[in-house]
Amino acid sequence: MLLWLSPKMSFLDVSILWYSVKIMKRKLTVLFCCLFIIAGCRGEQEKDPEQTAAQDQPAATVVFQGCRTCHQDVSHDRHHEFPCANCHRGDEQGMDEGAAHAGLVAKPAHPDTMGEICGACHPDAVGNSRESLHFTMRNEVNLVRGHFGADSELTGLTQIDPSPRPTTSTDLVDDLLRRRCLRCHVYTPGDSYAYTQRGTGCAACHMGFSDGRLVSHEMIGLPTDFQCLGCHYANFVGADYYGRYEHDFNNEYRTPFITRQEFIRPYGVEYHDLAPDIHQQRGLACVDCHTGHQPFSEKTGKKITCRTCHELASRTRDSDALPANVTIVNNDPVLTARLTGKTHPVPQMTHPAHEEYGEKVSCQVCHAQWSFNDSTTHLLRSDTDDYYPWELLLVQSSSTVENLLEHNLYGYEDELEPAMPDTITGRSMPGVWYKGFTERRWENMLVRQDRDGVIKVFRPILDLWLSYVDSEENVVFDNIEGSGRALLPYTPHTTGKAGMFYRNRFADLLNPENKIPAGQ
Repeated sequence: MLLWLSPKMSFLDVSILWYSVKIMKRKLTVLFCCLFIIAGCRGEQEKDPEQTAAQDQPAATVVFQGCRTCHQDVSHDRHHEFPCANCHRGDEQGMDEGAAHAGLVAKPAHPDTMGEICGACHPDAVGNSRESLHFTMRNEVNLVRGHFGADSELTGLTQIDPSPRPTTSTDLVDDLLRRRCLRCHVYTPGDSYAYTQRGTGCAACHMGFSDGRLVSHEMIGLPTDFQCLGCHYANFVGADYYGRYEHDFNNEYRTPFITRQEFIRPYGVEYHDLAPDIHQQRGLACVDCHTGHQPFSEKTGKKITCRTCHELASRTRDSDALPANVTIVNNDPVLTARLTGKTHPVPQMTHPAHEEYGEKVSCQVCHAQWSFNDSTTHLLRSDTDDYYPWELLLVQSSSTVENLLEHNLYGYEDELEPAMPDTITGRSMPGVWYKGFTERRWENMLVRQDRDGVIKVFRPILDLWLSYVDSEENVVFDNIEGSGRALLPYTPHTTGKAGMFYRNRFADLLNPENKIPAGQ
């Protein structure tokens, strides 16, 4: 708005004019606001009544039917998007919990039901799994039983007879296997530590668990290292791949110094962080080398070793002998990681020592950075209620034993009976298996010449002493040892570069005068 001001106008005239303009602006502002409100109201009146009614209604909720009525948070992968009853049985149309759960199979992947349920779609996978060493544990079963005098071999752990009252050394070792040693097999959900609880049967490797609870119903095609370490923890192959060595059991030899306060022990016992395997450092998972139930070539059936991939430069390239995830690219082997899809060039053996000692010395004698060396392992079955001698050995790498000791030593409720469950049937049986070691070390690897003449890394796998005290405090067996060699060849999963003094590990064994008798 332009105002023309005459030079003859007085100060009063200008003030009156300016005040009039302010009043006009205020009236115009009020006028525009009224027009806007009227237009808005008219617009509201012109809206579709049905549309307005629809907007006033609450947001629609997803209505589930069948099992999803209660289990709304269950999700499946795209390969298993079918009715719950296909695997869990029961009645999808049941109107209440009782009707819906009639005939329910809570654990369809369990060994007792996986053939019928998982095998309906995966018959070959289930059939092969049943015969695998992971499933039967037959190697470990027959190795330990044979060491203590058993004269027959078993096809699997389920053939081990229960021994409520052992009278022979074989009875005692059978009870040890069923209730203490074999707690990582597929019939049991594992120890109740944070990272060791899992499913049973097929679910042990192919479903994700966290703190004992199923994470989701989405199946895992290839097990990750987390699934593998759910069984291969403690001082067993697998833990060494990540550089983990368990602390001593005794409270005074564990770090940090143990108090009565709660703290996280995801694998049951604290561990030292040692050098992990070079393959793990490069990002390879267990399944990159262990491609099936056993490390055999999928094309030739030949056993896969370190030399299968790392010795191609010194012999005729045989692509059929390679694992399926190793291919020849520009005349060089390349491994494709099965979980990540990343490619890794495979270094070839070029050092002259491989040519000189390759047939006489195993790879890990030079390349292992450290190895498990637990000796001697003492195992006592006690049917008594005398728990105080175990106060400093409260942590036993067994949640069952630990919980029993914790309750009876420090609890205020009624004392529990000295008993622990059979890991195959789940039924409680009398007696508790306690464990201890003479020493636990890793610094000095045991290098010996095996019966086939090859120098290898050994560990005291069968250096076991067994004892048994019955409920009347009678010593039935006292530190019985097995027969045969306690040291067995072992492949430490702690691969790294060979040091400058690698020959010092085996030089004496090359001299016939200094050879150590095989197996000692």
